[in-house]
Amino acid sequence: MSSSDRSRAVDLTRTYEVRTYGCQMNVHDSERLSGLLEGAGYVRAPEGSDGDADVVVFNTCAVRENADNRLYGNLGRLAPMKTKRPGMQIAVGGCLAQKDRDTIVKRAPWVDVVFGTHNIGKLPVLLERARVQEEAQVEIAESLEAFPSTLPTRRESAYAAWVSISVGCNNTCTFCIVPALRGKEKDRRTGDILAEIEALVGEGVSEITLLGQNVNAYGSDIGDREAFSKLLRACGEIDGLERVRFTSPHPRDFTDDVIAAMAETPNVMPQLHMPMQSGSDTVLKAMRRSYRQDRYLGIIDKVRASIPHAAITTDIIVGFPGETEEDFQQTLHAVREARFAQAFTFQYSKRPGTPAATMEGQIPKEVVQERYMRLSALQEEISWDENRKQVGRTLELMVAEGEGRKDGATHRLSGRAPDNRLVHFTKPDAEVRPGDVVTVEITYAAPHHLLAEGPALDVRRTRAGDAWEKRNAAEAAKPAGVMLGLPQIGVPEPLPVATGSGCGLD
Repeated sequence: MSSSDRSRAVDLTRTYEVRTYGCQMNVHDSERLSGLLEGAGYVRAPEGSDGDADVVVFNTCAVRENADNRLYGNLGRLAPMKTKRPGMQIAVGGCLAQKDRDTIVKRAPWVDVVFGTHNIGKLPVLLERARVQEEAQVEIAESLEAFPSTLPTRRESAYAAWVSISVGCNNTCTFCIVPALRGKEKDRRTGDILAEIEALVGEGVSEITLLGQNVNAYGSDIGDREAFSKLLRACGEIDGLERVRFTSPHPRDFTDDVIAAMAETPNVMPQLHMPMQSGSDTVLKAMRRSYRQDRYLGIIDKVRASIPHAAITTDIIVGFPGETEEDFQQTLHAVREARFAQAFTFQYSKRPGTPAATMEGQIPKEVVQERYMRLSALQEEISWDENRKQVGRTLELMVAEGEGRKDGATHRLSGRAPDNRLVHFTKPDAEVRPGDVVTVEITYAAPHHLLAEGPALDVRRTRAGDAWEKRNAAEAAKPAGVMLGLPQIGVPEPLPVATGSGCGLD
């Protein structure tokens, strides 16, 4: 190849960047978007490109109040870059795109493509159509066109993977807009789920997280209330699968058979993230949450009786319309009783299109903020106390990538305990890779992490670590530019094996 040919090859390489906001479902969808773009001939832009790519995709969230402002602010910052770069394209997808539709192009006319939660597989086609027709393409499907797990993927991790078991939600929580944007729950066939997990394990993955907006309602399509517990037990029979997690369950559907499956299936981790939202029965009723404080705390008691070392985390909304100080005190009481390892607390934000947005009794911002600070302080104290109980325990950690921001300076590595607590540990003399397993003794506890300051007690090299090493070697060997030509038109063919959420406010 002559130097001029090489120059043209580099020029024809089109790069992409995907920016993700929101829940795990969006993170998983972004892996699909990346897979689709790479299947269509695009190359991922280097880290830190900050919009310096030929295609920038925003995968948006509509749950929080500032979601709109955040999106349009980012779009505004890209406008001058797009002016200077002929051929650059901007696409907006996800829940906010499903909600706002034509509004996005009206407010940001430099956007090329708007697509919804149900038709992410159309992104390469829409980009090509926008390029050829030189006008914005807005396509919002009202129902799911193809289950996301049938689409190609570019997974962010070589050793851990999301596996979607359902999409959509049948709940009608008054604060949540997600069911209107994701649609009714649609379950995936159990055989397809297990086939995907087996394929992932064959590639070296050793940890999977089952995803659904309401993950433990799995089976509602066929009327099998025990379908989720059966799925957990089936995961336990997959050779080479070391860790199974799931998110997010709903207390309404959390049955005793699920607790038994968690306790009796060795590779199902002793971890439970179960949104509570409020400890007040009055507020829970106004939220249309189909349980009350006693029911929620009763589930936690059963889980701890069966799995004593389980770490339980939750989501809580502060300042829901009509919440009184007495209601808030009930939330504080529930937090003290539950003793969560961690709680993700949110100040209520009004979302147009939800019943709660027009409810009477909207709480002044300063009151919400003050309650939020009190709740955060209480949970910080409990998290620290619960973490102190881990000191002296011997734990097996799966080494993680990118979880310890100070690891380089402290000569440590980071990993996740079976209960998903983050542990920073002294770097062993032996080579350790993400996905490998290290046994350590916990010596110190902080509210949000643990330390293992002594030498590692054991280092186990794993197939997951091999997969990480192989992937990194392949990435390093990639040429700076390859002759790709223009992206092909149409959705790439599905993979031979189907490959595969949880809204934090479930």
